[in-house]
Amino acid sequence: MARVRDWVAGARPRTLPASLAPVIAGTAAAARPGFGWGQGLIWWRLAMALVVALALQIGVNYANDYSDGLRGTDDERRVGPRRLVGSGLAEPGAVRRAAALAGLLAGGAGLTLAAFAGWWLLAVGAACLAAGWFYSGGRRPYGYRGWGEVGVFVFFGFVAAVGSAYVQVEAITARSVWVGVGCGCLSCALLVANNLRDITGDAAAGKRTLAVRMGVPRTRLLYTALVAGAFVGLIPLALSEPWAMLGLAALPFAVGPLARVLRGAAGLELIGVLAATGRLLAVYGLTVATGLWLASALT
Repeated sequence: MARVRDWVAGARPRTLPASLAPVIAGTAAAARPGFGWGQGLIWWRLAMALVVALALQIGVNYANDYSDGLRGTDDERRVGPRRLVGSGLAEPGAVRRAAALAGLLAGGAGLTLAAFAGWWLLAVGAACLAAGWFYSGGRRPYGYRGWGEVGVFVFFGFVAAVGSAYVQVEAITARSVWVGVGCGCLSCALLVANNLRDITGDAAAGKRTLAVRMGVPRTRLLYTALVAGAFVGLIPLALSEPWAMLGLAALPFAVGPLARVLRGAAGLELIGVLAATGRLLAVYGLTVATGLWLASALT
C-alpha cells in the first residue's frame, strides 16, 4: 500500500515549478503603474490561477503514472524514481481517482475564474484537461508520438502566462506572450531532460518520444537550444520594458544543468539535471516577474 511519501513522490514535485512560474510571471506581465505595489492586482484571481496550474500539473502527473503503468512503460528498465502503478505501490484505480480529483480541483478554480473573466475560458480549461489526459492516455497518446514538447510549450508556457495576465486585465498583452515563450521553452527543457533520461527504456517499450525519434546527441542540442531560447526571449520583452532583463539573473542557474547535459550526463545523473532545470524555471519566472513588478512600481 502506498504511503503518503509515495503519493507525494508520485506527484513529481520536481516538475511543479513548470506550473507556478509562468502564472507568477504572466501575472506580472499584466503590470501597469501602481500594480507593483499591489494596487490594481486582483489577488484572489492570482490565487485561483495558481490553484488551476498546480492542480492541473499534479493531475497530469498522476494521469501519466496511471496510463504508463497500464501500458507497461514503467517497468524495471525505468531509470527515474519509482512510479505508483508501474512499481505496484498503488492500485491503478486509486491513481486514476487521484488524477480525477486533481482535475476537479483545477476545473473548480477555473470555473470560478471564468465566471468573472469570461466564459470562453471554459474552452481553454477543457483543452488543458484534455491535453493532460491524452498526453499518455487514450488509444493514441500524443506523448508517445513525439508531440509532448508541443503540448507542454502551449499549455505550460503560452496558455499559463497569457491566461494569468488575461484574468487580471481581461486582455491579451504582448508582454504575456513573450513571458509565455520564455517559460514555455524552459518547461519543454524540463520534459526533454526527463525524456533524455528515459530514452533507452522508452525506446524498448515502444514509446516514441521526441528524444527517441531524435536520438541522444540531437536531444542534448535541443535541451541547449530551449534553455538558450528562454533567455533570447527576454530581448523582445525588454524592448517594451527594460526591467525584464532582470531575468538574466537566472542565467547562473542554467550553467550547471547545461554543462552536465553537454558533457554526456546519462541515467541517474539526469535526475539531478531535471531538478536543476526545475529550479532554473522557478528562478527565471520569479526574476522576470520581479523586473516587471519593479517597472510598474517605479513608473
